[in-house]
Amino acid sequence: MSMTSVITNSGAMLALQSLNRTNDALAQVQKRVSTGYRVADAKDDGGAFAVAQTVRADTATLTAVNEQMGGMRGLVDVSLTGLEQVSKTMIEVRTVLTRLADGTLNGQARDQYNQQYAQLRTQITNFLDDADYYGRNLLTGTSPTDDVVSMRSESAETADLYTLAALGPFTNFLVQAGPFATDADARAALDPATGDFTLINTAINNAMNRLGADARYIDAQINYNRDKIDSIEAGLGSLIDADLAKESARLQALQIRQQLGTQTLSIANQAPQFLTSLFGGR
Repeated sequence: MSMTSVITNSGAMLALQSLNRTNDALAQVQKRVSTGYRVADAKDDGGAFAVAQTVRADTATLTAVNEQMGGMRGLVDVSLTGLEQVSKTMIEVRTVLTRLADGTLNGQARDQYNQQYAQLRTQITNFLDDADYYGRNLLTGTSPTDDVVSMRSESAETADLYTLAALGPFTNFLVQAGPFATDADARAALDPATGDFTLINTAINNAMNRLGADARYIDAQINYNRDKIDSIEAGLGSLIDADLAKESARLQALQIRQQLGTQTLSIANQAPQFLTSLFGGR
């Protein structure tokens, strides 16, 4: 049988304990709703939070790697653009050399074609020099001193690096200097056995082919890293994200329990007051 006392109110203590538990649960749900996380910090779930931090570090590293790879792609694109212009100019160079190989040209016409040849050669030099991206130039740089090295995934191991080799010096893509005093000189320049036109043109085509392969590889690696980030974030969400629909329903239920608990505590606190009527006078 319970004892009625004005000193110890057991009913009020039980109501207060229940209300405190409700308030604690309500604070936790409000935290989940406001942050969107089931595990927002180590206090929520130390193990899950530690895993989440490791995963976040991996994701941040992959994002940084993709930014680096994007820079390499920019360098490759600029280099390809420069070589494509050089390749187009080489068509004009061959046309001029073919005209210079004509033995019927008079001196004045030969001088004009030689000037055109010199201008085209200068133009090629300018294209090669201008193929610069943030201070890097694959077409004028030499390997290995000017190679560009970047990580390709989150690992810091050397085996996980990607190297973009320099293709220079620029003379690899520059035809011999003129002028060509005779038609025989021009024919010698066009002859693969005696001239360098075919050799230089082949070097340009080989360089474009290699840069094209580099561009495809970089795109594939960036896409792979992006898909990997998406997969990691999906797994992380399953681990630490809150089910907001569920938490919203729980929030409403706890708010009602809080109101009822407050009312119950108020009633329990008023219970001893009836004892005063026992000591009242007539």
